[in-house]
Amino acid sequence: WFFSSYPEVELESVTVNVTIQDFVADVVSELFFRNTQQVPKETMFIFPVDPDTVVHTFYATMGDTRIEAMLWEKEEAQQLLKATSGMENLGYLQNEWDLWGPVFACFLGTLPPNSKVAISLCYVQELPMQPDGAAQFCWPRKLFPRTNYIRWHSSEETEAENLHFSICLKSAHGVSHIAINSSYTPLQYTTPDQTSAVVSLKCPPWMQDDLNLLAYYRGFHTLSAVVERRDPKAPPDSLLGDPVLMVTLMPSIPEVEPSPGHLGEFLFLMDCSLFQDAQVPPEEILRGNFPHCSCSADGVSGKLLHVARCSAKLPYLSSAPPSICLQNTLLFLLKSLPLGCYFNIYSFGATFNAFYLQSVEYKQESMDSAVGRISSICPDLGGCDLLGLLRFIYNTPLLHGHARQLFIFIQRKISSEEEAVMAEVYRYRDHHRCFCFPTNRCDSFNLFQAMALETKGECVCIHSRMDMTSEAVKCLQRALQPPASGISLHWELPPGLVVSMIRKAPEMIFQGQKSSIYAQIHGQTQDPEVGEGAVTLQYHVGSQSFDYTLRFSLSPSADNRLPVHRMAMMHLLWKLAWEGTSRTDKDVWHSAVKSSLSLGVLSPFTSIVAVRMKQRDAWHHGKARSNSSMFFSPSCNLVPCQLLWLCSFRPVWFKSTKFWMVQKCQLFLETLGRKTPDTEALIQLPGTCKDQQLQIRVVVALQKANGSWALTTDLSSALGLSKADVELQRPSEDVQPAVWATVLALVWLHQYKWKVSWSEILETKACRWLQNQAEVQLDECLEAANSLLGCFVEPTIFRI
Repeated sequence: WFFSSYPEVELESVTVNVTIQDFVADVVSELFFRNTQQVPKETMFIFPVDPDTVVHTFYATMGDTRIEAMLWEKEEAQQLLKATSGMENLGYLQNEWDLWGPVFACFLGTLPPNSKVAISLCYVQELPMQPDGAAQFCWPRKLFPRTNYIRWHSSEETEAENLHFSICLKSAHGVSHIAINSSYTPLQYTTPDQTSAVVSLKCPPWMQDDLNLLAYYRGFHTLSAVVERRDPKAPPDSLLGDPVLMVTLMPSIPEVEPSPGHLGEFLFLMDCSLFQDAQVPPEEILRGNFPHCSCSADGVSGKLLHVARCSAKLPYLSSAPPSICLQNTLLFLLKSLPLGCYFNIYSFGATFNAFYLQSVEYKQESMDSAVGRISSICPDLGGCDLLGLLRFIYNTPLLHGHARQLFIFIQRKISSEEEAVMAEVYRYRDHHRCFCFPTNRCDSFNLFQAMALETKGECVCIHSRMDMTSEAVKCLQRALQPPASGISLHWELPPGLVVSMIRKAPEMIFQGQKSSIYAQIHGQTQDPEVGEGAVTLQYHVGSQSFDYTLRFSLSPSADNRLPVHRMAMMHLLWKLAWEGTSRTDKDVWHSAVKSSLSLGVLSPFTSIVAVRMKQRDAWHHGKARSNSSMFFSPSCNLVPCQLLWLCSFRPVWFKSTKFWMVQKCQLFLETLGRKTPDTEALIQLPGTCKDQQLQIRVVVALQKANGSWALTTDLSSALGLSKADVELQRPSEDVQPAVWATVLALVWLHQYKWKVSWSEILETKACRWLQNQAEVQLDECLEAANSLLGCFVEPTIFRI
């Protein structure tokens, strides 16, 4: 995080004080670096910031010189930065550094030999929640002093000499316990009701680990609330002049069958460059033809079988043309969707095209139509208009009750638009999820990792030996879990008080996720004796309704640092920017700039400017925002300092789970793809296994949208049976042919489940269809199917 052109600029000591209240952290840190060499070193400080982090205070002190970062109105700041020498340092950093994503960067200049620089950094951050309900706080390993990692040669006391790291934990629910990947002092409670506790680190984490702290609160709560008092110096009815409330929503989502009106909207975005194929000419792909294939492709059903048979012959990405693998993946994704959901398929290159003008309901006709059009996607190696496609999708109204989820398959670089893409994704992050599948040749892998993290989706890099279909269907299985929908909040406050929402509740919250909303409390209570308020969360999961009520105190302890106000301010300023506030709205613009400056919260209306001044002139910084001439006085200089978007194309090992970082190293994945000839021989399937792979894919291709199978010659052949034997073994004339065919296919598919991990969704669809059929003799059908197929599958297969 602290960057130097040489490694000899060492971090000598650290003092960090962290206050964690439920799911918001307030961090105050002081870092001391020293140039241990006898020659000057140019230095720069770099710190990551994600959309849930607000860096509000930064200054560096070297001798009698102080560099301070300040906010300035955007256009004025841009004029000042134009006159700043050394801005090329940030340009170099932006394009050449080996990290990716937004960072706060300040060029500190030349550090003299054997001299120190003291850096003060303060920020607030909304913390993520772990599946077990813990709040997670991370601190980069790079910001710990270097220590002797041979523990048996050094004591903790020696290691902790230059480390002062204290954490204060607060929660109205009560602090239960903590987990830290480092040694620490025992948790000490500071209040009788155990709502506050403190702990300190004894030494840094082991080796190259970032500090990872998990805070657990008493019980599992669907709601938590943090109320922060107003700033007594601020005028009433302003954000600072009113109390602010942060409510964290963590709905409990039971395992229920989703209702037909809440099955989701699934959008598949296909990079056309994946359809460029050296082994199969593009014109042959368009015609649905594959080399060395004699199967028929007449009609939708024939083409569907054709795709399944041909792609099954090439089960690995390394041996199969990308277009065939993608067609194979699309086919099985479509087969796995639930009846009654909505879907659409988009292909994008220099432009983008949609299969349907808008998402359509998933049923037999729409599924057949989509399958028939898969092979018609044209290869395109031109531009990559993902940004235009995302804007088009985001401007399309959400379908009421249907969670929007994007599956993005891509292999090309879109570096010139990365920041704009992330801005759009962040703007709509509460309204959708992204599941991203970049190939190991995709230079923008970091971007898709960030998109997945921001929308609480998943990113899987498809390398040369990975089954794309399996990975995509696994993500679909997660996407099919029912979310909490119809979310609403109802307030109960003393007379005279009203709530104004700053960041409202999202449309939906998925399993294991949380969402934080912010509200401003206006007015004056008419009854000073009433010191409590209440909020009730209501939501639906499938056809079930839930509601939870939380009571909270309206007289919290004072917090002069106002961390919740700062987070609320950030969301308010972005909300104003999204609503199109411009300089023509003079009052709103002026108010937004003033609010941004008052709390040091960077916004679309302001920019960062750093000033170098003598310590004796440091008192001027309080007047700097109202007196621009101060910037040009002899005692100070402008310093390159900005919130930058790093554009590295080289993912690096990095373990922070909060910041936008790469969790899978592309270099490692590429290494996996380069196997020796001996390894190649080991992974080759014997002929019988290849035939089973083909059979499985053909059986799946024949499944209908509702989960059933028709009793056809194609199905009998795929199961390795003759049509006459299948008809002869039907338990009775009363058993419908479709029921008998579905039981047969289900039993056969279950028998080979160990070969296809993604068959569970298809089995579930089949079982649901069978359960909806009247007077079905499942026991008789199962016994006949076991006899005919020569296997023994138990009745539990029907999930009854």
